[in-house]
Amino acid sequence: MNKLNKITFIFLAAIGINTIGCSENIAVQKDLEKKSLNSKTSQNEIAPGAPGEVPYWAYAGKNGIGTSYEQYLNGVYSNEAVTKSVSKVWFSLAQGVITETMFGLIHQAQIKEMQFIVSGQIAGEDFVATELEDTNSTIEYLHQDKMGRPLSLAYKVTNTDKLGRFEIEKHIFTDPDHNTLFVRSYFKSFKGELTAYVSVNPYVDNSGIGDSAKVDGDALIAWEMDNFVSLTASKPFKAKSVGFIGTSDGLSDLKNNYKLDHQYLSTGDKKGNVGLFAELGQFNAKTQFDLALGFGKTQKMSLSAASNSLEIGYKQVLANFNGEGEAVGWQDYIENLMPLKKMYANTADNGKLLNTSAMVLKAQEDKTHAGAVIASLSNPWGDTANASKGSTGYKAVWVRDFYQVAMAFMALGDPQTAKTAFEYLIKVQVTENTPGNKGDTGWFLQKTHVDGKLEWVGVQLDQTAMPIMLAWKLSQAGILSEDELKNWYQEMLKPAADFLVNGGLAKILWNDIQIVPPITQQERWEEQSGYSPSTTAAIIAGLVSAYKIANISGDEINADKYLATAKKYSADIEPSMFTTQGNIKKENGQYYFRLGQDKDANSNTKLNSNNGRVGLNKKEILDGGFLELVRYGVRSADDSAILDTLAEFDDETLTENLRIKYSFTFDDTAGTFPGWRRYGNDGYGEDQINGQNYAQGGKNTPGQRGRVWPFFTGERGHFELASLLVNDKNPTIEQIESLKNTYVKGMELFANDGMMLPEQVWDNIGVNPKNYTFGEGTNSATPLAWTHAEYVKLVRSLTQKQVWDHYPIVTQMLKTKKL
Repeated sequence: MNKLNKITFIFLAAIGINTIGCSENIAVQKDLEKKSLNSKTSQNEIAPGAPGEVPYWAYAGKNGIGTSYEQYLNGVYSNEAVTKSVSKVWFSLAQGVITETMFGLIHQAQIKEMQFIVSGQIAGEDFVATELEDTNSTIEYLHQDKMGRPLSLAYKVTNTDKLGRFEIEKHIFTDPDHNTLFVRSYFKSFKGELTAYVSVNPYVDNSGIGDSAKVDGDALIAWEMDNFVSLTASKPFKAKSVGFIGTSDGLSDLKNNYKLDHQYLSTGDKKGNVGLFAELGQFNAKTQFDLALGFGKTQKMSLSAASNSLEIGYKQVLANFNGEGEAVGWQDYIENLMPLKKMYANTADNGKLLNTSAMVLKAQEDKTHAGAVIASLSNPWGDTANASKGSTGYKAVWVRDFYQVAMAFMALGDPQTAKTAFEYLIKVQVTENTPGNKGDTGWFLQKTHVDGKLEWVGVQLDQTAMPIMLAWKLSQAGILSEDELKNWYQEMLKPAADFLVNGGLAKILWNDIQIVPPITQQERWEEQSGYSPSTTAAIIAGLVSAYKIANISGDEINADKYLATAKKYSADIEPSMFTTQGNIKKENGQYYFRLGQDKDANSNTKLNSNNGRVGLNKKEILDGGFLELVRYGVRSADDSAILDTLAEFDDETLTENLRIKYSFTFDDTAGTFPGWRRYGNDGYGEDQINGQNYAQGGKNTPGQRGRVWPFFTGERGHFELASLLVNDKNPTIEQIESLKNTYVKGMELFANDGMMLPEQVWDNIGVNPKNYTFGEGTNSATPLAWTHAEYVKLVRSLTQKQVWDHYPIVTQMLKTKKL
C-alpha cells in the first residue's frame, strides 16, 4: 500500500466509511484495531471496528432443538388456550453450544450463537478457553421416563475442557409463558480459581450484519428495527461490553492479552455484526449462574420477558416447560399420543427415538401460522453460508416434506395437528390472489416462508398431488368430516386435481413455463424436469384420491376424468421410465431410471448438469423413486419391473459416482445396516476432493458428492413390509422382528447423540476434514423433519402390519376396466 492510499484509508476509517474489501485494507484495519485495544480507554466510549467480521450461520448438524409445547384453541395458537401465554422462541444446539435461536416466526433467527468462556492462569501461564473450540461435549435430556425416553425438549449439555482444567454443565430450555431462553450453568474448576464469561453473537431479525448493541444497566441489548434481544442474569454481571465481532467484541479483547480491557457501552450509530460479552464471576468449586435471553418487539418487552423468567426461577420454569404439576407441557403431549405405547415394541431402543421424533416434529411448527411445518430448524452447511442477508435455509415450507410430517402426526395419534397442517396448505396454493401470479392456478408453490411469502416457485407436481392424498387419508380416518371434505374439494382440491390433468401456464416471478403433466418441471429432488417415477406415483395417487372425493362431492363428470387420466398416466409409466436396454447390467439391464426427458425409455438422452456434476445418460442414473409406485399402490411389490430394478439399485459394486446403496457398520453393534444415496451422480453434498462444504463460497465444484440419506432406509423398510403383504399374507412375528432389527434399528443408529436424525450421513468417500465417522450425520441439515417422519411411519407400519401411507383405493381403481 503506498503512502497516499494508506493516508486515505486511515481517513476513511476515522470518519466511519466501511473500507473492508481488499486483503491489504483488512490487514491494516486489524492492526489499527489491535493498537486501539491495547490502549487505555474510558468505559463510556463507543466500540470501534464496524461492521466486524463477515457473518456466517452456525454449524447445521444440530444435536438438539427446543421450544415450548403450546395447545391450539379452535385451530390456532392463543394465549387463551390451556397452555396460557404463547412463547414464540425456538433454539438449537450444536457442537456443545447454543446456536441459532429464533423469535417471532420460526425462521427469524435472533442470535447465531451463545457460549461460555473461561480464563485464568495455571502454572504461570494465562489462557482463554471457549466452549466451541476447547471442550468435548455430551448431551442428555433433562426430563425422561423410567425407560430413558425423553419427555420434553429440555437439555443437559456437559462440556469438559480438553486439557482437564474445568467443566461446564448447562441446562437449556425456554419459558413457555414468556419469550425467553433460560440457561442454568454450573462451572467447576479442576485447577484452582478461574473466571467465567458469557458471549452472545446476535443475528437480530435473521441476518448478521445490520445490528446495534448497548449496555443498559445490568443488561446487554441488541436490536435491529423492531426486534430486540436482552441478555440478563440472576446476579449482576461483574463486567459488560458490546462491540463488533472480530474487532472490538469482548472475546477478541480477552484473547488479545487475557484481560477485558475495554467495556464499551454502545456500538454507536454504526451497524454490523455485533457481540454481547459479560463477566459472570470467579469459580472454583461448583458455581451456579442463571442467564436469560429475552426477546420482544420493543426493548421493554425483551427485558420484561427475561426478568420475569428469572423471577419465576429455574425450578418452576422448567416444571412448566416439562408439564409437571398443574402446568401443561411436553409430557402431556407425549402422554396423549395413544398409539405410542403399542409402537414402543417395534423400536429397537425402547421408544427413545420415537418420543424424540414426536416432539421434534411438533417443535418444527410455527406458532403464528398454526400448521406451518418446516423442513428443518437449520441452515444447510451453515458455517460457510453467508448470513449478511436474511435466509430461511430449511426453516421453510415444502409441501412434499409437509405431507410426510402430516402423515406422521396421524401415525402418532395427533389428528389435530395433522388437520391443522392440512388446512394451512391453502396459504401456499397458487390462486388468483397469489402476489405476482400471471399464470394458471391450482398448483402448490415449491418453497415458501411460513407466512406464505414466496421464495422458490418451481412446479413440482408431486407437491400438487400430495394435498389431495392427505385430504383422502384424513377423511378415511374420520378427521375431516364429509361436509369439510366437500368444502375443501371446491376450495383447494379440485383446482389441484384439474392442474394435474390439464397442466397450465406457471408464470410467477422468474418462472414462465407451460406445464404438461405428467412431465414435471422439477421432480422430488428439485433439480430436473421430465418423467419421474416418484412424481408420477404421487400424481396417480392424487388423481385417484380426487376421483373418490369428487364422487363424494357429487361431481361425477370430473371424477371420471380424474380416474381416466390416472389410468392413462399409469399405462405410460413403463414405456417412458423403464428401460429394457439399460447401461447398467447387474442382471438383465431392465430397470426404472431416475428421470427421463422424453417418452422413449430406451433413448440415450442426457440429463442436465447440476450441483457441479456433468449430466450423464439418463439410463446410467438410478434412484429409489420407483419404490413410491409400490408405496402408493400404483404397482405391486412383486411386479416384475420393480423386482428387475432392485438388482441394479442395490448393486454395491457400481462405480462410486453411480453407486446408490451402502452397508453401514457401527461400533459396539452387531450386523450391517443399509443406506442409500438420492441417486447416482448426485452432487448435493461435500466436495470429495477438497473437503469443502456444498457450494462453499457460492460456487459449485465438480467434486461435490451427495451422501446417504437415512430416510431411504425407512422407505426400503416400507417396501419390504409391502413385499410380505403381497396376496394378503400375514407377516410372522419373526419377519416383523427382522424388519425392525434391520430398518428401524438402522435409522436409530443414524441418529446423533441428541437423537436428531440427519438429512445426510457420511459414506466414507473422499477427504474428510471434519473427521466424520462412517454413518455420522454431516453438516447438511439436522434434524430433518422428513427423516423423523419416515421413522415414525415405519414404526407405525410394523405395529399395524400394513404400510401406513399406502392407498388401497389406487390399486383397486387402476384394476377396474377403462371407462
